[in-house]
Amino acid sequence: MRSYSVFAAVLVAALASPLAAKAQGIPDGVAHGTYVGWGMAGPVGWVVGGAVGGVIGGVEGLFGFGPAYAAYWEGPRAYHHRRWARHSSS
Repeated sequence: MRSYSVFAAVLVAALASPLAAKAQGIPDGVAHGTYVGWGMAGPVGWVVGGAVGGVIGGVEGLFGFGPAYAAYWEGPRAYHHRRWARHSSS
């Protein structure tokens, strides 16, 4: 009977270890949520932002999503010059 319990515990630990490794997004989500929430709605936003940010960070960590960094082209800007039509009233 004890060998079944030990086997079940080892099996659960083996299946849960990848989920624990992926849960590292939770602290980052809480930190970002509290920061943004405080700036938007003060103390209430701080609490709600922390909770929502933790959930979103956990889901992102579970599915392997991370922060997306986009590279934008910062070349010379294209200026469009308007050509004003001069009308004479003569």
